[in-house]
Amino acid sequence: MNIQKFPDYGTLSQHTAEHIVALINQKPTATLCLASGDTPIETYHRFVALAQAKQVDVSQCTFVGLDEWVGFGPNDFGSCSYYVFRDLFTPLNLRPDQLHVFDAKATDLAAECTRIDDLIKSRAGLDLLLVGMGMNGHIALNEPGTPFTLGCHVVDLAESTKTVGQKYFEKETTLNQGITVGLRHLTEAHEVILMVSGAKKASVLYDALRGSVSEQMPASIMQTHPNAQIWVDEAAGSLLA
Repeated sequence: MNIQKFPDYGTLSQHTAEHIVALINQKPTATLCLASGDTPIETYHRFVALAQAKQVDVSQCTFVGLDEWVGFGPNDFGSCSYYVFRDLFTPLNLRPDQLHVFDAKATDLAAECTRIDDLIKSRAGLDLLLVGMGMNGHIALNEPGTPFTLGCHVVDLAESTKTVGQKYFEKETTLNQGITVGLRHLTEAHEVILMVSGAKKASVLYDALRGSVSEQMPASIMQTHPNAQIWVDEAAGSLLA
């Protein structure tokens, strides 16, 4: 577990973007699973700028969607995939065959989980998993109490996740379930980056990294990964020595 603090959000974002560029340049056929949410948005903007400046070629990469609200899709404002398409996939001009996101409107969500599980297995695991952390310590939509051994699955959302999730929508929206890549895929990923920004996450981050490893604190699984990068700005890392 490698913890690095950066002076501000912009520096954190630039470092992460450059790291992804370096990874792809080293392995042009990399499989990447990248989070939605507020934290990585600037990373994606900067990565796109580097790609448009011909610093990296993403044409052979495979991109896997991390999670989605059940009942929502890429064209629905507020969905997880809406933002990743807006900030990353569409500006990169990725081909449809490079993109594998959950169809959270499917009638058979278990089959969707199997489809993404099988894809990740066929790629010999994720080369990079980039995640953030929720206020209750969740990783992707793996809520507290989720077994670390689960692959892709459907989850009943915690009340705090339902509440925080409202910020992505223009009006109050009913959120009950999510579909998500499981923590087993994090364990098996070649590299995991946890990005955390902002003072409001400081105490949760401290508990995740300095407390015991527990399924009640999903982010604590980062302590067990041999190639875990925890990259934070000064505000988020203020309680870490």
